[in-house]
Amino acid sequence: MGDQRAVQPPRPLLLLLMLLARLSQLWALPFSPSLDLDVTPRTTVFYKGVLGRASFIGSSQNYSTLLLEEGAGLLYVGGRGALHALNTSNISTTANLTIDWDASPEQKKQCLNKGRNNQTECYNHIRFLQRFNETHLYVCGTNAFKPLCAYIDAERFRFSSGFEEGRDRCPYDPAKGYTGLLVDGEMFTASQYEFRSSPDVRRNFPFPTLRTEEAPTRWLLEADFVGSVLLKESINSSIGDDDKIYFFFTERSQEQIAYPSQTKVSRVARVCKNDWGGQRTLQRKWTSFLKARLVCSVPEYELHLNILRSVFVLEGRDAQSSIFYGIFGFEWKNIKASAICQYAFSDVQKAFEGPYMEVQDSKWREYTGKVPEPRPGSCITDVHRSQGINSSRDLPDNVLTFARRHPLMAGQVHPIGVRPLMFKRSVNYVKIVVHKETALDGNIYTVLFLGTDDGWLHRAVDIDGEMHIIEELQLFEKPQPIESMVISSALRSIYVGYHSGVVQVPMSACQRYTSCYDCVFARDPFCGWDGRACVEISSRAPRSNLTQDILKGIRAAREFRKVVHRRRSVMSGDDVLLQCELRSNLATPRWTLNGKELQGYGLNSGYRIGTDGLLIIGARAQQSGSYRCFAMENSVSVLVYLYTVRVHTDAYFPVETTATTNPTTVFSPTVLPTSSPTEQPLPSPPAPLPPGAEFQTYRHMEAVYISLVAVLGGLCLVLTVVLLYVSFCTRRVSQNRKFSQQGLQVLGGSERKRSSHLELRTISSHCNGRQGRRSISMTTFGDIGDGFLQIVPGEGQFSPCKTPPPAPPLPMPPPLPNTDYTNGLSATLPSVLRKMNGNSYVLLRQADHEGMSPLYHSFTEELNRILEQRKHTQLDLQPDESSI
Repeated sequence: MGDQRAVQPPRPLLLLLMLLARLSQLWALPFSPSLDLDVTPRTTVFYKGVLGRASFIGSSQNYSTLLLEEGAGLLYVGGRGALHALNTSNISTTANLTIDWDASPEQKKQCLNKGRNNQTECYNHIRFLQRFNETHLYVCGTNAFKPLCAYIDAERFRFSSGFEEGRDRCPYDPAKGYTGLLVDGEMFTASQYEFRSSPDVRRNFPFPTLRTEEAPTRWLLEADFVGSVLLKESINSSIGDDDKIYFFFTERSQEQIAYPSQTKVSRVARVCKNDWGGQRTLQRKWTSFLKARLVCSVPEYELHLNILRSVFVLEGRDAQSSIFYGIFGFEWKNIKASAICQYAFSDVQKAFEGPYMEVQDSKWREYTGKVPEPRPGSCITDVHRSQGINSSRDLPDNVLTFARRHPLMAGQVHPIGVRPLMFKRSVNYVKIVVHKETALDGNIYTVLFLGTDDGWLHRAVDIDGEMHIIEELQLFEKPQPIESMVISSALRSIYVGYHSGVVQVPMSACQRYTSCYDCVFARDPFCGWDGRACVEISSRAPRSNLTQDILKGIRAAREFRKVVHRRRSVMSGDDVLLQCELRSNLATPRWTLNGKELQGYGLNSGYRIGTDGLLIIGARAQQSGSYRCFAMENSVSVLVYLYTVRVHTDAYFPVETTATTNPTTVFSPTVLPTSSPTEQPLPSPPAPLPPGAEFQTYRHMEAVYISLVAVLGGLCLVLTVVLLYVSFCTRRVSQNRKFSQQGLQVLGGSERKRSSHLELRTISSHCNGRQGRRSISMTTFGDIGDGFLQIVPGEGQFSPCKTPPPAPPLPMPPPLPNTDYTNGLSATLPSVLRKMNGNSYVLLRQADHEGMSPLYHSFTEELNRILEQRKHTQLDLQPDESSI
């Protein structure tokens, strides 16, 4: 027994091992087909490609409070030290109104004396902004750690009276979690209001004010509130139940849970709107406060997301039919992941009607004793009034004492369907709004708009319980978190507040889909194809001519996207990359040669198929023909690219050349025009060169040059003057030879030392659904104009057995008119490799194009394997000039 105890790991190590095991399940194991939780956005739209975008940039910062009033056509915005009234039709108009409301210099000085941050905390951050009545708004701000509140005349948009003390209504710290509601002139808030106080739920006015209990059983423990909502349960209720206010938050766990590595849990709590506190027990305290745990986990992999970040309530016909959506994350800050869970308020009500928890021996356990009547924590109804209990002050002391010691329910609230509606790795969702949209098939679809901590907006649709992310939009040029978000169903717009301003984007931009293929396959409930363009179905009264397929996205359409046709002429033995850029991240390429499908995966097969194109390895004559690239999506194949490839085996490549006799000429990088996407006939090859022409074969020119060097060497032994002259000439020849054999010069004039080993790090990268910058480890590039390619001279590796004699460089032949360059590389590629002398490569680079797919991968690993296999192969000492 002693030996067994000795080998057991300590408890902290055991907890760490358990955590690592859970994370390995998340990142190492794939999800089963029936649990497709890690959803990929179909399309990625970068900042410059966002359509219908309007923005407001004010003089303040931190636009974290938004109040939308669709009837008045106004969006009220609270920032740091200012309030704004924006036109909802176009928030960028100059007719917007502003109220400056910053903290006084004296208050800022006191804030600094308390050790607060002058860059973030010692300002007046607007935390509360809501409609008070028909004529006034009510606003509260932190006021440099001394909160103030005020009334605003909505018609004139200015303060209508003096300021009020806001210590019990607004948090002092702009970073503290906070939520609040104004209901029939009553203010309900939840936060930490003072530096040494605990977070609690309060009714601030009218009198009497109420708050949560702290002793002997603390009702809230380090709570961080994210939202609240009023549900009018008394409407159409036969029992006349009072309305309830629900609060959503995360707090430190009080009860024992099965996951010792987690210290926090997500909660939903409620209070009755007409709660007035107890007469003797729970004076000025809630008599109806109850809370229950929200569960959002992946049961198959025991992944439990316990931090609630944001909620959105979608109200139904009544409280029982209402649902709410929550964004959940992990407790550990260094793990980026998010889950969306959907809950029914009917399940919340069941938890509050179930058994209670109580403290027994310093531990929370389910209470199994007798529950007093009337049931503790319930609202006053007609049943209570028939028993002479007209308000909470009439409740018996034993009921109030029980409610004081039993705020926590034993039952947990599980999401609809038990598991998350959606799971996303490497993304932190922070805000959510939801909209219901009726599609052409008559079904009502739920569309989720999800904001991330780096400024992206994901638009997802719930299709029979499975999530489909239609697109992801980059809202800001520089990454920054989304701080607030509201939706206007009437104007079909989303308003997003962030650090620097407010952004307005439409719910959908159907005009982005330029073909029937893109419009139908997007599965966007807002959009349909009318035969000529993708339009919003809500704007079309007769809808019989529209095409839409939300359920499967495979309905046939008369018109598909135009096919891009390009021609390639390459030399035998070259490695050729045929690009197949797919706009959809969900599509996969399928290639055919002369109608026969290609399935090459090795060097010996002659082909390598990747997500960015087809690599022809060591082109041969039988590989000439018609290559077609199809986009495979939703089990449908659509032709998108067509290549006509011709492999030449002649000694001379059929292009026009220009003769030159200057042996010291150094070739500068050649600029090639962008290839036309339309099909054009190849020009006929030029006539053969006549005998005795200035062009010589490479071997002949080597012999001439060797003879010249020998003669100069003999003269050096005789004449000293000639020796000095020849030394000068030899130095220039040596420089040219070094450039042609070794140099990959940096564009822009700078030079670097190069190793003979060519190491390829990456050509095109994909990280977190974003477009990365292409790079190669041994070359640094400057900016290159759009639509042109630049060639960087390559470094050849010569055989160690024999050193070839120096030779003058040959002139660069001009490119074929209306045809891609000899290596068959498309001018639309952001970066590709070109074969040089059989065993080395150089980079052809074009400036990055906007809208490049984030799933654009490269053949880096494949090319590394090719180089590794050919590294020890002796190089041909007579390289083919057409590949230079």
